[in-house]
Amino acid sequence: MDQIQLLGCGYACPKQKITNQHLETLIDTSDEWIVQRTGIHARYVATKETTSYLAAQAAQAAIKDAKIDQKEIKVLIVATLTADQPMPSTACLVQEQLKMMDQPLMAFDLNAACSGFLFALQCACGLLKENECALVIGAENLSKIIDWQDRSTCILFGDGAGAAVIKKSSEGKPIWHFAQSKGDPKRVLDIPGKSLSTIPCVNVEESYRYLHMDGKEVFRFAVGAMEEAIQQVMKQSGYTLEDIDLIIPHQANIRILMSVARHMKVEMNRFYVNLDRFGNTSAASVPIALSQAKEEGRLQKGMKIILVGFGGGLTYAASLLEL
Repeated sequence: MDQIQLLGCGYACPKQKITNQHLETLIDTSDEWIVQRTGIHARYVATKETTSYLAAQAAQAAIKDAKIDQKEIKVLIVATLTADQPMPSTACLVQEQLKMMDQPLMAFDLNAACSGFLFALQCACGLLKENECALVIGAENLSKIIDWQDRSTCILFGDGAGAAVIKKSSEGKPIWHFAQSKGDPKRVLDIPGKSLSTIPCVNVEESYRYLHMDGKEVFRFAVGAMEEAIQQVMKQSGYTLEDIDLIIPHQANIRILMSVARHMKVEMNRFYVNLDRFGNTSAASVPIALSQAKEEGRLQKGMKIILVGFGGGLTYAASLLEL
């Protein structure tokens, strides 16, 4: 069993905020319609900020919060589906921006869509040796893969990054993980495209790169997946829901979270929610929420918390940790 300390958290978001009222000027929608169906009031959209820039800003905030020398970091993982470029990895770009080139460091990207941060956290825990630190980041620039004329998707997503610094140490607390992938043969959540082997030497048609989602099918999957992931980490730990102080879920849709709470007979005030301000930031969602919960004083030493999410793939995951 890994003994892990959560040393610090941080997040970053673009300067530009897009409110529901602004979206009313772009598409046929209304603030009331969006809020009723999603719980979202606003989201941040990058104009000049890249995924790696947002990731580096969140990383710096997490390192500062952790009160460590960044030379102590041995593993750097960025969970993202919107990397700046195919190569080098966003993690290596973050390494450059943080001026961490002259230290022994393993840096790589991971793509598990909205479950990405939780997959990356589990990987980091497995890679660390005693008294080593890892920097785990979720960062997205989803506004670049959204069709802003598609009312079903453009109202949901935003840009941002969240980061956490963890340390494997005998002074840490146990952490339990669960992660699973089910496949998605119906492609209920994907970004269509062509394989590299079939792309001619011209740009792919613009519409190929936009995110597509079957909302009803994703909703159906999400509720069951999140409940299963929560149950799995509790089963491993031996804890019950009464022992859990706070659940920090992927911020996809307030109706999904309310359905999970209702199914599990948990009061909504035990779920941390910030999607009203940020929308769905995919892999950045859980670490941003974790960072804001700490910033707002919702996290205290000795608490037991569950991080849980789901995403394209289809993927889902959870981690249960003691602070």
